[in-house]
Amino acid sequence: MTNSAKGLIIASIGVLIMSLESLFIKLATVSALTFSFYLGIFMFFSMTLTMFIKQRDEIKSITKNSFPILLFAAFLMGSSNIFFITAIKNTTVANVVIIFGTSALFASFFAYFLYKEKIEKNILIASFFMIIGLFIIFSDNLGLGNLLGNMYALFCTISFSLTFVFLSKYKKISRMALIAIAGICISTISLILSDSLVINLNNLLIIAFMGLLITPFARVLMGNGTKYISSAEVALLMIIETLMAPIWVWIFLNEIPNSNTFLGGSIIMSTLILNSLYTLKKGNIK
Repeated sequence: MTNSAKGLIIASIGVLIMSLESLFIKLATVSALTFSFYLGIFMFFSMTLTMFIKQRDEIKSITKNSFPILLFAAFLMGSSNIFFITAIKNTTVANVVIIFGTSALFASFFAYFLYKEKIEKNILIASFFMIIGLFIIFSDNLGLGNLLGNMYALFCTISFSLTFVFLSKYKKISRMALIAIAGICISTISLILSDSLVINLNNLLIIAFMGLLITPFARVLMGNGTKYISSAEVALLMIIETLMAPIWVWIFLNEIPNSNTFLGGSIIMSTLILNSLYTLKKGNIK
C-alpha cells in the first residue's frame, strides 16, 4: 500500500467518525460553552491517558518538535471545536457541515499565503462555485438556518483549515499531544466565557462518550493522515462528513434542511465531487 493510499484511508475513517459529532451535540441540551468545557476535559483525559499507556516516549519529545507551532495549532483546533459546537446549536447540521465542506478551499489559500504552495487552477474554479453556494446559504437569515450559526460555521472552517495547513508542514508534531492541549484550550476558553457550567448526568454521559472516544480519535486519525497526504487532500475528504452528518441527524432527530440549504448545498457538493474526481484522475495520470 502506498503512503498516499494509507493517508487517504486513515483520514477517511477519521472524518467518518467525526460525522457523528453533530448528532451528539444536538442530543445534549446544554449551552455550547458548557458542552465545550466538559468536552475539552474529556478530550484531554482521553489523549493523555492514551499517551501514557502507548506512547510514553512521545511525552518527553513534545517540547522538542516545534513546540510554539504545537501550542498555536492546539489553540486553533480548540477554537474550531468551540465554533463548531456553537454553530450546531444555532443552525441546522446541514448548513454547518456544508459550509465546513469548503475547508479545502481555505486550506489551499492559507498554504499559498503562508508557504507559497501553488494553488491549482481547479481549486480556483471550484472556489468560484463554492462561494456562490455559500452566498445562497448565507442569504437565508430566518428560521433554522440563521446567520449567526452560519457565521460560526465559517469561523470553524477557517480555524480548522489553518490547523491542518500547519500540521501538513510540521509532520513530527505529536498528534495526540495536539489533541490533549487542544482539550485544555477548549475548556479554558469556555470557562472564561461561560455564565454557567451546571450539567445533569444524561448530558454529561453524552459529552463523555463524544469527548473520550469520538472527537479525540477522529482528530488523531485525521492528523495522522496529514503525515502522508496534503492538508488540501485531507480537507477534500470533508465531503464524507458533509454527506453523513445531516443523515445521522435526520435519522435520529428528523431535522430537515430548508430550501436554500438544499440549493446552495447542491452547488457546493457537486463542486466538491467534481473537483475530487478531477484531482484523483490527475494523480493517476501522473
